[in-house]
Amino acid sequence: MDSPFMEEIAQRLGACGIAVVRFEFPYMAARRLGGTRRPPDPQARLLDAWRAVHAQVRQQVTGPLAIGGKSMGGRMASLLADELRVDALVCLGYPFHPAGKPEKTRVEHLAELRTPTLILQGERDALGSRPEVETYRLSASIRLDWLAAADHDLKPLKSSGFTQAQHLQHCAEVIAALLSGNSR
Repeated sequence: MDSPFMEEIAQRLGACGIAVVRFEFPYMAARRLGGTRRPPDPQARLLDAWRAVHAQVRQQVTGPLAIGGKSMGGRMASLLADELRVDALVCLGYPFHPAGKPEKTRVEHLAELRTPTLILQGERDALGSRPEVETYRLSASIRLDWLAAADHDLKPLKSSGFTQAQHLQHCAEVIAALLSGNSR
């Protein structure tokens, strides 16, 4: 929750008037305490953690609420968006498949997703590049915003003329527009 990527995107969203709540899954919190790298928790535990955070936030937020995240956090949020009846879902660098395993897609549920969804994805993301993703059947509620020459962390090739900071600012502005009802 406090990676440089998450810190920067949260700051940029805050500057656009979007309040952000960050949390970490139990396995990440355990890493912090024990200092050793741990694999992610089973999906059921990750989803339960998301539900618990949503319940806490929902008690404090009376207006529109979007959920989302970076990579696996966004994927877990996408599995719950319809169930939790949130107003929007935002995924930064969605993991459409595991690295090096494009045949093992993680998209089945995305075909039926009803929640308005924004996926901000690097064109050359190793977990779902533009040519790969364009072959998937996705719900009409999903809008993809492609970031030129960017990887899974939305970092572009230097030769592209873009910087990661520019891409993150674009993300913040597009997210803020979506959440304010002024989608670009």
